[in-house]
Amino acid sequence: MRLLLKIVLAFLLLSAGITLLYRFVPVPVTITMLTDANGITKDWTPLSDIDRNMVAAAIAAEDGKFCTHNGFDTEAIENAMKRNAEGGRLRGGSTISQQTAKNVFLWQGEGWSRYARKGLEVWFTFLIEHLWDKRRIMEVYLNVAETGIGTYGVEAGAQRYFGKSAASLTPLQAARMAAALPSPKTRSVKNPAGFTRRYGNTISARIGTVRNSGFDACVYE
Repeated sequence: MRLLLKIVLAFLLLSAGITLLYRFVPVPVTITMLTDANGITKDWTPLSDIDRNMVAAAIAAEDGKFCTHNGFDTEAIENAMKRNAEGGRLRGGSTISQQTAKNVFLWQGEGWSRYARKGLEVWFTFLIEHLWDKRRIMEVYLNVAETGIGTYGVEAGAQRYFGKSAASLTPLQAARMAAALPSPKTRSVKNPAGFTRRYGNTISARIGTVRNSGFDACVYE
């Protein structure tokens, strides 16, 4: 029992220490990157050099309550659980904070490993919400999220798809990148069709609402 307590305490201290470190330094690499057979293309970019359209697009697509929740959107989680209970394809209710915690500290995983990861995801989400601010969470999210095959971060994605910096993305370009985030290996950003195209157009239309309503205010206050 003493050994177990020491292991748990060591994990808590180490995880908190690494989380605190990442508040100030760029995340060098993640488990997802290291296990990607397609290699890694990335370019860490400060949030100040990422167009505000991309931030608004991410919020519109992934987490409309980003600035008001404490890391978890209980309503979205409950709705996802109800849909999943009805059968069919599993859907998540993860916030940007949860996705950031998963992408930085954990693995993707399917089956039983997915459920094992979820418990740790709660802990790391709690840590980043208390040791980072919302601006830092968004900055890290936009730098480690997979944006294409072997491509990580919106800067690398912008260069790959549009031949330009993430600092000058148009609303539609940002929206198309955001529309592909849930499945970057299969959804086309440059020439989207069907659902991805329609979803991208919807996100693009929401960008103005996000900015005008201050849904991204916590990132820029």
